[in-house]
Amino acid sequence: QLQASGGGLVQAGDSLTLSCVGPGRGYSVGWFRQAPGKDREFVAGIRWNGGTIFYADSLKGRFTISRDITKNTVYLQMNSLKPEDTAVYYCAASSRIILSSFRIPSQWGYWGQGTMVTVSS
Repeated sequence: QLQASGGGLVQAGDSLTLSCVGPGRGYSVGWFRQAPGKDREFVAGIRWNGGTIFYADSLKGRFTISRDITKNTVYLQMNSLKPEDTAVYYCAASSRIILSSFRIPSQWGYWGQGTMVTVSS
C-alpha cells in the first residue's frame, strides 16, 4: 500500500518535497500529477534498484526523484515551483514495469491516494 504525503500551499519559487511510503524492495516507483480537467501526466520515475531515473522533459532541472530503501520511501524534491505545477500528485509502484512504459499510467500496478500541491502566484 502506497502513502503519498507532503503536499500543501506554497508560493511561486518555493520548494516542496513529497514522500511516497511503502513501495518495497523490488518495486519501481513513478510520480504522476493531474491538474483539474487534464489527463494524468508523468513527472518522474525511478527503477527498483535506483539505477535508472526518468523525468518529464519539461521538469528536468527543477524536480529530483530519489529513494531511501532503509525507510521504504521515495521522494520527489520540487524546486522553483510555478503555478502550473498545481495538481494532485500521485505515486505509483510496480514490480513488473519495463523502462519503456514508465511514462504510461496504465502500466503501473499500484497507486497512492494522491497529495495536493497548490502553487500561488
